[in-house]
Order: sequence, then C-alpha cells, then structure tokens
Amino acid sequence: MRGIFDRLYSKGFDFFMKKQGKKVISVPEGNEIFCPYGMTGIAGAVCSALGVEPPEQAEAANPVLEAFAGGSCDRAVIYNPDAIALWLFQKHTDIFMPVMLNTQLTLPLQTVMPSVTPVCFATMYTGTMPEIHGIQAYRKPVVQTDSVFDALIRAGKKPCIVATAGDSLAKIFLKRKMDYYIYDSVEEVNAKAEELIAEKKYDLITIYNGNYDSCMHKCGPEGEAAMDALRANCAEFERLHKVIKSSCGGSRTLLAFAPDHGCHEIDGSSGSHGLYMEEDMNVIHFYGIVQ
Repeated sequence: MRGIFDRLYSKGFDFFMKKQGKKVISVPEGNEIFCPYGMTGIAGAVCSALGVEPPEQAEAANPVLEAFAGGSCDRAVIYNPDAIALWLFQKHTDIFMPVMLNTQLTLPLQTVMPSVTPVCFATMYTGTMPEIHGIQAYRKPVVQTDSVFDALIRAGKKPCIVATAGDSLAKIFLKRKMDYYIYDSVEEVNAKAEELIAEKKYDLITIYNGNYDSCMHKCGPEGEAAMDALRANCAEFERLHKVIKSSCGGSRTLLAFAPDHGCHEIDGSSGSHGLYMEEDMNVIHFYGIVQ
C-alpha cells in the first residue's frame, strides 16, 4: 500500500512541494506554512481547459493546472465539497484513495480571507480577490463580477449549478442565462448531477456538497459524523468518475475535486473556519481527465 501512495505523491503533492518549496510563504510571527499557489488561478485554468477566454478580471491561470489540462477538454465536472483541508489529506490519506485513484493531479492551494464559503467560491469562480468580486464576509449576494459561468455563456457553451437550497453556490451566481438545479438534500443533488452527466447536456457542471462542513461544525473536523461525511464525499467523487467514464463516448472531461477552505477544531470538540491560519487556508484539489 505504501508503494501506491508513493507513486501517487510523485505525480502530485510531493513533487509539487519539492519543486515549488522556495515559493512557500511563512508568517513571520509563527511557524505556519501556506501553499504557494492561490485560489484565484482556478477560474482561468478551467476556462483554458475548455478553450474559452477567462473571466474579464481573473488573475493568471494556475500554471500547473493549465499545463495539465489547457485546451484539451470537451467538458468539465467540478465537484465542490465544503471545508476539506489539506491537513485532512495529510493525516487521513487513505480516505482519499477513491479520489486519488481517479485523478492524475494533486494540487495544494491557499484560499482567501475570510476563509468562509461564499468568499472562497466567489474567488474560485471569478479568479479575483474578495475586494474585486465584492464578497468580503459571510453573506450571499449575487456576484456581479465576470465569472467562469459568464465566460462559458459568451462562448456559446452551457454551464449549470447543482446545489442545496440556501447554500452559497445556490445563491451567489444566480441571474445568469444558465440552469440551476437546487434541492433540499445532498443525496438529491448527487443523483441529479449523475443524471446530468449521463445526459451530456452541459459543458460545465458545478456540484456542491456541504455535508462535511455541516457535520464538522457540530462534532469537530475528526468527529465520527464528519469523517463519515468525508468518506461519503470521496465515494461520491468516485461515482461521478464512473458515470463520466461510461458516458464519455470519446470526449475528454476535466473532473475536479475542489473544496473552498479548510477547518480547525475549537473548544467543545466542535469545528470552525474563517481565520488566517494554516488549517483554514490550505486546501487540497485533485484534477483528472476522463476519456
């Protein structure tokens, strides 16, 4: 089993940190280490993978992801599980096996402050910092800044969002000429997402699962319910891969496991996030091309 992990690391995390270690930023007054690449590079790289121009104000595409997938994909499926930190991957690597075995790129990233869901997803999908896209606290207005969804619509492509009612991805990118599938439960979200993938109707399907985040806040990041939710997220990702594989028909799909922020334990054995600290700021993304 150790040999499997070594080979996986050589493709992603370990290789990345060795080559990019000189770029890691340390906080002067502490021992924290933050990932060298930020969340702003994802929007441009996803657009590059699909062969469309990036959002108007997006920062430069992440060079690792762009080199991996740039211009090579017919569609993208972005799975957004909430609050899954880099340290969870480092400590509980075995739980991520269904994700690692179905992707080829492991990419550690630094998210933005405040490290809360609407702020982070607004940055992920616009490629801009909070002061540009306008969400700088835990609130859920409709983002007016140009986004990945707008870029695809301009290019004549069809994006959609599948999310749970009331959550950030069900609200902050509304009022676009695209489809929204909003449900009451994660189970309904995932069933619909799998159905849409099989139909091959959309060029981008964004899927949100907030079950780990919800459990983590109640019982702590490593509480039993939270760990069960993490396992469920990884299992769902594997199911998405299987549906894509069975329906690809010669096309190439970029499949992403892309959380928004991390988390940490607080007093009372519950969990939280939102601080400028390693546990909240460092996340782990995985990308694969399915064909």
